[in-house]
Amino acid sequence: MNQVLLIGAGGVGSVVAHKCAMLPEVFGGITLASRTLAKCEAIAAQVKQRTGRDIATAQVDADDVRQTAALIRRTGAKLLINVALPYQDLALMDACLEAGCDYLDTANYEPKEVAKFEYGWQWAYQDRFVRAGLSALLGSGFDPGVTNVFTAWALKHQFDEIHTLDIIDVNGGDHGKAFATNFNPEINIREVTAACRHYEGGAFVETAAMSRHQAFTCPDGVGSYEIYRMYHEELESLVKHLPSLRRAQFWMSFSPNYLKHLEVLQNVGMTRIDPVEFQGVKIVPLQFLKAVLPDPGELGKSTTGRTCIGNVLTGLKDGVPKAVYIYNICDHQACFAEVGSQAISYTTGVPAMLGAKQLLAGAWRKPGVWNMEQHDPDSFMADLQVHGLPWRCLELTPAQAASFQVA
Repeated sequence: MNQVLLIGAGGVGSVVAHKCAMLPEVFGGITLASRTLAKCEAIAAQVKQRTGRDIATAQVDADDVRQTAALIRRTGAKLLINVALPYQDLALMDACLEAGCDYLDTANYEPKEVAKFEYGWQWAYQDRFVRAGLSALLGSGFDPGVTNVFTAWALKHQFDEIHTLDIIDVNGGDHGKAFATNFNPEINIREVTAACRHYEGGAFVETAAMSRHQAFTCPDGVGSYEIYRMYHEELESLVKHLPSLRRAQFWMSFSPNYLKHLEVLQNVGMTRIDPVEFQGVKIVPLQFLKAVLPDPGELGKSTTGRTCIGNVLTGLKDGVPKAVYIYNICDHQACFAEVGSQAISYTTGVPAMLGAKQLLAGAWRKPGVWNMEQHDPDSFMADLQVHGLPWRCLELTPAQAASFQVA
């Protein structure tokens, strides 16, 4: 019986716990752990109510390697699913090496003190995981994650070589709050305010954050939105593993209301990540802001609308130019009805479960540290269709691909 240890009891952790519980033939035993035991117990109660399955809970400090390794041994986990904070990735990888357990996460490592994220820190674990005979799967969320697999599938089935990649993430949802982030506020705001980097001409080019934007109309009636170019971690791995890429960009939609609030928060210093002294106590403004903003895990109750996330790709097939758009549309209310979470958590949590399924089934399990696009995409793409994230592939004209007129 496959035992898994799930670390992280936020909105994504709740989705992963529910979706794993729905597949007892794959996930025989589930332990949900976080720093706050009460959060785990609340999720376990919801899982029991919706699926009838009992999952175990535990308290753990994910920064403590020995404590996590001891929990891995105690639970007998074959796989650790990390949906905690990206600051904790390396400590959890160390714990897996110490206890002899495979590893999976949804976001790459970043140091807490610096707003910088890259795969280099985790890729450096390659030899250690190979020597231990253990497998680590990085970035098994949606973006990164599904977007990587979309690209790998397109290269296998639609193209001989891919020249341009544009990943477009649109959240057409409305949560009814004056200002809120759809996932961890600290991580979200650090990501959005960082300098933009896109790949072109054989190198990454840096531009000011949010300095380029354009309109994008989603298919299937999701609507038209303003999308902004920003840096996202899957670009780093995709340009490494797909050497034919000439340009790769990531775009995300933001409402004028979100941008207005973010500008004010930046101007008054609330997005700073360096400590400041307040009444004799050192506090980090962004961490304080996180504490007063709405909990993303609670937004599912009020969020309506749909997400639309996908890849516009161009390249050659049999020497002829070709373009396609591969995408998923996810409904916030449908996600809440199924697992009690909004679609942003759902679109990250379902791929985490599916990546875990691939590892436990052995299809993707090989010693070392791997990104999603380095595995055969077909079984994962098939699972997306039946586990809540159905996708479509549209043929585009070159003009449509160049202008993002996919609808």
